[in-house]
Amino acid sequence: MQKKKARRRSATVPRAVALQKTVHRKPASHGKGECRHVPWGTVPLEDLNELLQRQFVVGQEIMLARVLLKKGCIVPEHSHSNEQLTYILEGALKFWIDGRELVVNAGEVLTIPSNMPHKAEALEDTVDLDVFSPPRADWINKTDQYLRGAK
Repeated sequence: MQKKKARRRSATVPRAVALQKTVHRKPASHGKGECRHVPWGTVPLEDLNELLQRQFVVGQEIMLARVLLKKGCIVPEHSHSNEQLTYILEGALKFWIDGRELVVNAGEVLTIPSNMPHKAEALEDTVDLDVFSPPRADWINKTDQYLRGAK
């Protein structure tokens, strides 16, 4: 009878799983990257057209953009190899994406996979934070003509 109890007990106790060496992390690169504190007030506000402005901060493998859209601003359909997270701080954006229309309101997040075509319209004056990984080279190099002609 004691053997049966022992078997039951061992059957209910989870086995330890060795996880060492299953997660690969790059060694700390203190010489390559830098920690920065960046108040938005110190980042130049770029006017792309009369309805669209932006600011952005670039890290080694990520970019954070603060985008200001006036009501009626259209961001034309486009796609990019960068994964994107859009967090609406104020206002609302209507998206056409993945064959559907959806409205993203203040306090909501939209994830956009890389290479997925999407279009947006500001339903009211809107402030959004966009996160891109990797950083958008076309924004950094100012070759994003699809935004500069948008209205």
